[in-house]
Amino acid sequence: MWLWLLALLGLWLLRRWHRERQTVPGLEEKFVLITGCDSGFGDLLARQLDARGLRVLAGCLTESGAARLRETASSRLQTVLLDVTSSSSIAAAAAWVQERVGERGLWGLVNNAGIAVPAAPNEWLRKEDFVAVLNVNLVGLIEVTLSLLPLVKRARGRVVNVASVMGRLSIFGGGYCPSKFGVEAFSDNLRLEMQHFGVKVSIIEPGYFKTGITNAAALERTLISTWERLSKETKASYGDKYLQDFLASMREMQKKCNPNLSLVTDCMEHALTRCYPRCRYAAGWDAKLLYIPLSYMPSAITDAFFTWLSPKPAQRA
Repeated sequence: MWLWLLALLGLWLLRRWHRERQTVPGLEEKFVLITGCDSGFGDLLARQLDARGLRVLAGCLTESGAARLRETASSRLQTVLLDVTSSSSIAAAAAWVQERVGERGLWGLVNNAGIAVPAAPNEWLRKEDFVAVLNVNLVGLIEVTLSLLPLVKRARGRVVNVASVMGRLSIFGGGYCPSKFGVEAFSDNLRLEMQHFGVKVSIIEPGYFKTGITNAAALERTLISTWERLSKETKASYGDKYLQDFLASMREMQKKCNPNLSLVTDCMEHALTRCYPRCRYAAGWDAKLLYIPLSYMPSAITDAFFTWLSPKPAQRA
């Protein structure tokens, strides 16, 4: 009995390995737009796909970020200034893309732009702190996708959305985790709708990686400024030690962030260049062996685990 099951599992894995090795033909003629290319995953993916021969359209927030990218890439790569929180910027970028792809359409859209701060205990934050993150990570992603979806449909192409393991487990406060839960939901529904048009939608779920949005100094400055505006009553309920423990845990997490960003960009490249991309890609061993398995466990277990790891406030029930 067990031998038969193992044999079936082995055959299934062999079949999946064979299917996932099949490459899309004519990649040199395919256009891919990537958002958030000033640094981190977007910058590396743009250069990686450019080296592979694809026609990369890199969306950058700043002219300086665009200039740096152009210096390190081939003449094929083109940049466009794109602020995913601005409808006018998105509309202008969509028109710019239309001019370049023409009737061929847009083969790939990679929604990579994202921010993580402000991040703090929820009680410390204001509505606008949540909105600032949601506007970039979720609302901006949705608007960019809707603006470019007709071009992706024309090419029967791919949409690759960058979520996070924090789209499965919400373990710190602020807009980041809710935004990534939203990315998961939007992507799942979009995948179901677009399968009728030959468009494939993939979700990338990285663990902790060392990128611009995990910059320790920026996170600490934001947390301290958030603490300073709290009322005396709220500060007293948490205590100064809570703040120091929170900062220490952030620094410790920074040390554990993986600097090998190619683990993520390789997943993105696979989703764009293979005939049979996966619906989800877990990037990083912490995602594969810790966070995603934890996400399937009962809430009582995950609550106990993260409560044990997290700082303790001064006033507790």
